[in-house]
Amino acid sequence: MRVSGSGHPSMVQPETHVLEDGGGIPNSGLPVLIYHDVREAREAPDCEVLFDRNGWRGAWLDGIFSFHHFHATAHEVLGIVAGSGTVILGGPDGRRFEIRRGDVLVLPAGTGHCNAGSSVDLTVVGAYPNAMRWDLRRGDLAERKEVLANIAAVPLPDADPVNGADGPLARMWRTSD
Repeated sequence: MRVSGSGHPSMVQPETHVLEDGGGIPNSGLPVLIYHDVREAREAPDCEVLFDRNGWRGAWLDGIFSFHHFHATAHEVLGIVAGSGTVILGGPDGRRFEIRRGDVLVLPAGTGHCNAGSSVDLTVVGAYPNAMRWDLRRGDLAERKEVLANIAAVPLPDADPVNGADGPLARMWRTSD
């Protein structure tokens, strides 16, 4: 869906989803943003340029791990540039989402994600605000105190990876934290 603001170019608006704490996978008080039909997220080079232009760097091209995991030291954006699939967000008891070419998922630090089945051609461009260094966590409860401290220390991004500095991420994440 595209909406226009006062004197502002048309802007793609995301779905928002707040996920419950899953114990080992803490998720976040910040909402996950899911954009659909993002024109610039339909081809890998265009998606990388879009993310880079908006300060989300360190791009990689691959799929989504088929095990539940999260990042405690960085927010992550995933642009679906080919294929389709089902992702589970929030851990083993989380919510299922159908994803397809042109979708962009913005995951706050701590958000569990897992590929629960996809087409063989699923291809994702991933990136992090200001090329943040990311870690890979699988939900070990013995690490929970450290994980929560790391998540709390992750700064908010300067810009929305799809719509830039004036995009909805800034408003939605700054009012949620």
